Amino acid sequence: MILSLLTLLLSCAFNGEKLTLTEVEWEARLGAEKYRVMRQKGSERAFLGQYVFTEKAGTYTCAACELPLFCSEDKYDAGSGWPCFTQPASSKNVYYLEDWALRFKRYEVLCSKCDSHLGHVFNDGPEPKNLRYCIQSIALQLR
Repeated sequence: MILSLLTLLLSCAFNGEKLTLTEVEWEARLGAEKYRVMRQKGSERAFLGQYVFTEKAGTYTCAACELPLFCSEDKYDAGSGWPCFTQPASSKNVYYLEDWALRFKRYEVLCSKCDSHLGHVFNDGPEPKNLRYCIQSIALQLR
């Protein structure tokens, strides 16, 4: 099971083909709340997202374009109020931007295929990489 999941994820690494829509098309595709979080870099309220406490096995994909983003095996409870992961499913499937919106430097995590805001990554996660990908539930779909 784990080997077949790994094979599937490796075959789903971002291939460079972007999904580009107008803002009107994005809003129609996502609906108001997903649009606010994923396209306008908003946030959902802590501890209220559908995947905060989920322990089901599967792959978390982008809610906007279905690119595989995170594996359930890498999810853990950081107590932050959002789903947290130690690493992305593939390093090609996410990218990072410096974010100073809260007057301190942090790194925003975005989907490589559709450029949607997913959350942030911090360096206070578990060893060995010490990374905590703090991701908005609304930006994910569990498959």
